[in-house]
Amino acid sequence: MSYKIYLVEDDQNLNDILGSYLEKEGWEVENFLEGKSAREKIINEPDLWILDIMLPDIDGFQLISEIKKQNENTPVIFISARDADLDRIIGLEKGSDDYLAKPFSPRELVIRVRNLLKRVYGKKESAKIYKYNNYLIDISGRRIREKTKNQDIELTTKEFDLFIFLFNNLQKALSREQIIKNIWGDNYYGSDRVVDDLIRRLRKKMPAIKIETVYGHGYRMVE
Repeated sequence: MSYKIYLVEDDQNLNDILGSYLEKEGWEVENFLEGKSAREKIINEPDLWILDIMLPDIDGFQLISEIKKQNENTPVIFISARDADLDRIIGLEKGSDDYLAKPFSPRELVIRVRNLLKRVYGKKESAKIYKYNNYLIDISGRRIREKTKNQDIELTTKEFDLFIFLFNNLQKALSREQIIKNIWGDNYYGSDRVVDDLIRRLRKKMPAIKIETVYGHGYRMVE
């Protein structure tokens, strides 16, 4: 399962950049440009908040008070261009877990987020989440989540195994024989058309995947 992060930053460009870096780590990010719309989503209890202190309407200090009232254990990272020492002290008093003074590197934010998630949620972060198009893939947990609908996709064992085999061999043309050996094992003696049927079912359940038919050979998953 991927972590859900709410990012509240009123600078559109910075918001886009930070959101992009966070999503590349496989985390689900919801972006807000002002405090009021973010406040309406507090009830959803994301795994982490990243709050700019200076916002055009209600500030980050007001938001963290309401976030902690909803769930005092929800971690919060403050970002700010104001007086670093003062904001850091006030933030700590209100329950923030970390603070970054602008300007900062997006990679530093990613590292701090990763460390905080690991500290708060423990082993959950050790399960690597991969991203492919509109899907978040938890191989060890055998789960695939569709980001747009924010729900897991129900796959059979062989459908999941086929997806992972194709995903682990992106851009490679795989023969039907290779797929059968990997999914059904060496002792399968039926028709190789069973591969076509499994591909058809996978395409139907996961329309955002890009599986090319290599005529006379097999299939290839591409970016």
